[in-house]
Amino acid sequence: MSEHILIIEDDPRLSEMLSEYLTTAKFEVTAHTRAKPALAWLAANRADAVILDLMLPDMDGLEVCRQLRASSNVPIVMLTARGDAIDRIIGLELGADDYLPKPFEPRELLARLRAVLRRGGEAQRAATEVLRFGRLEIEPGAYGARLDGRPCELTACQFDVLLMLARNAGRVLSREALMDATSGGQAEAFDRSIDVHMSRIRAAVEDDPKHPRRIITVRGAGYLFAKDQD
Repeated sequence: MSEHILIIEDDPRLSEMLSEYLTTAKFEVTAHTRAKPALAWLAANRADAVILDLMLPDMDGLEVCRQLRASSNVPIVMLTARGDAIDRIIGLELGADDYLPKPFEPRELLARLRAVLRRGGEAQRAATEVLRFGRLEIEPGAYGARLDGRPCELTACQFDVLLMLARNAGRVLSREALMDATSGGQAEAFDRSIDVHMSRIRAAVEDDPKHPRRIITVRGAGYLFAKDQD
């Protein structure tokens, strides 16, 4: 069964071009030019990923992202023509998994889309695995983590970073390696997205995010997941 992609893009020509391109790549595609009909469609149907433009006529794309995250962990790839990096950072903080500034090459969008979908598939294949670090449990198959038995609120992208750190517990991982994990190797060297993700992950798994004990910053080198924490 083909994976189903929901496109929310108000430019009819771009929406049609993406629909044709992704259909050729063996995806099923549903496209909407407005946010409200797209959200109504998604409430009644399943999508494996959402391609979301930030500038929509009936609702700000960031609000759409917020509403999606309130009820779903579906992967979200943002499209933005806005030049200010703060919009991308806010989108990531709201739960988007990746972003792509306009104009872009369709092949790059396809690579990023496949990356977020692949991460979900890898989690399903690891359905029985549970990583335990004292009070913190990480369950790849369920794409979830629990602290003291309570679910940690993480997006799919943030969970991928946490899982990569945990599977390499005791080793320092560079920002570049972690950015590759979140963007399928398409990250820019000075992108701040990994810092945003790390802040959200610490808020979910640390007792005191301002003084982290599980995920340690190693200045000039990267991040380390501590093995021996309660």
